[in-house]
Amino acid sequence: MKILLTNDDGVHAPGLEVLEEIAREFTDDIWICAPDEEQSGMGHALTLTRPVRLRQHGKRRFSVTGTPTDSVTLGLRKVMDGAPDVILSGVNRGANLGDDVTYSGTVSAAIEGALAGIRSIALSQVTSRSGEAGADTFDAARGWGAKVLGPLLDTPLPKRTLVNVNFPALPSAKVAGIRAVRQGFHDYARGTVVEGRDPRGFQYYWFGLEPIEHTLDHGTDLEAIDDGFISVTPLQLDLTHHSSLGALADRYQP
Repeated sequence: MKILLTNDDGVHAPGLEVLEEIAREFTDDIWICAPDEEQSGMGHALTLTRPVRLRQHGKRRFSVTGTPTDSVTLGLRKVMDGAPDVILSGVNRGANLGDDVTYSGTVSAAIEGALAGIRSIALSQVTSRSGEAGADTFDAARGWGAKVLGPLLDTPLPKRTLVNVNFPALPSAKVAGIRAVRQGFHDYARGTVVEGRDPRGFQYYWFGLEPIEHTLDHGTDLEAIDDGFISVTPLQLDLTHHSSLGALADRYQP
């Protein structure tokens, strides 16, 4: 098995080291192509207005001066000696739950892999401000990663789908188990906007990431994490709201 690893936290992120540890439980044929610095919140952005540079940091380890999408693209087209069997993105430091997946560079890297027809899985470690996970922020991901990935590596998946995995902010021993669940939704838009002035007196705005209210609908990723479970959610790239097609078609009838 050949695996490509990437993320949105950067090639030197601790979560990528954890992901490599997990991947090596399945194979030694591992390639890494990730952003050279943090690209959180970049979503499915592709760099078009400036050149992107590729740097090598060792055998089969590369960084890209661009987004997670750029990293997957160059990993597949310029770095690897053949298509991988699996693309793993993460382990992100922080949750990618509910409608936040649309912002996530971690999930978007997996989206790019799915578009290329490759089995792709995004993995994120929920963090707690109270430090409940203890000294090792990634303890749950490290302890449960292989258990989650094993079934996902050979489960049949339709084309243009990916899997989004989130580990709760708990020590590995306290994780309740694994749930296959649907995507949930937060109750309102993310965060606040902090206003300030830089040392030269120019105004700036900084987006905050404080906790968001959400409704714990039954069977969602949000509920699973709240209950101390690992959430496993299949996502599809077809965003069409099919039940609305008929109504819209009627509106445009001559």
